[in-house]
Amino acid sequence: MEFTSPDLQAIWDQYGPWILAGVLKTLGALIVLIIGLRIAKWLGRLVRETAQKQDAIDNTIGSFAGSIVQWVATAALVIAVLQIFGVQATSFVAILGALTLAIGLSLQGALGNIASGIMIMLFRPYKIDDFIELAGVKGTVRDITLFQTVLARADNVKIMVPNTQAIGGIIKNYSGYPTRRVDTVFSIDYDDDMDTALGVIKAIVDAEPRILPAPDPFVRVTALGPSSVDITVRVWVEAADYADVLFDLTKSAKTALDQAGLTIPYPHTVMVQKD
Repeated sequence: MEFTSPDLQAIWDQYGPWILAGVLKTLGALIVLIIGLRIAKWLGRLVRETAQKQDAIDNTIGSFAGSIVQWVATAALVIAVLQIFGVQATSFVAILGALTLAIGLSLQGALGNIASGIMIMLFRPYKIDDFIELAGVKGTVRDITLFQTVLARADNVKIMVPNTQAIGGIIKNYSGYPTRRVDTVFSIDYDDDMDTALGVIKAIVDAEPRILPAPDPFVRVTALGPSSVDITVRVWVEAADYADVLFDLTKSAKTALDQAGLTIPYPHTVMVQKD
């Protein structure tokens, strides 16, 4: 490149090749970085999808392995980009070793999440598609990565719980066992006949095909409340049928009790006046 000004020409002759080389290296590094990030993401997705197609591999393990592959590929990409600028891998390792303490102190949370993610893989308190409660949030497990557990709440809100909180707190896994017990209470008025109410509710329970025959369904008068006689129903169902059975029992009981002339009382207070 030639300039009309001798001074500019002298500056270019001295620094031009260095600037041009730097620009080319930067462009090359950006190209490698963009393409490399896409490849890393593709590799992670490929591992997840391959694991999902294999019956012998649990989806949870496949998802976690895909996350590891993506992060390892990203780390290799960073090293490759640094080498474009002349930083050798051995020098990078040496620098990384010198900064280990500082990185460890500044990334305690991230390193803790990685360790917690590994513990989740080892002890398997929950897996993909389980309905659980973590850190006070209920949702279906959609993904388990190196750093966090991803939940989808019932209203499809995406919740991301750090793995340290997931493994360090109380975990409620509503899908942990194949069956669950449905507990509900129906109330009748004190003037109603208890045996009639028990017969009506037992008939509803017997007619529900999703209720398991064993353990035996429990239908008993369990409490004399301030304004009602309480009948408790406890039945066992498949875990996937829990919500539907609970809702359908409630609706069916209301309809059947009304048809039988039984009353579901409102809370009320009886005042007795004495002379």
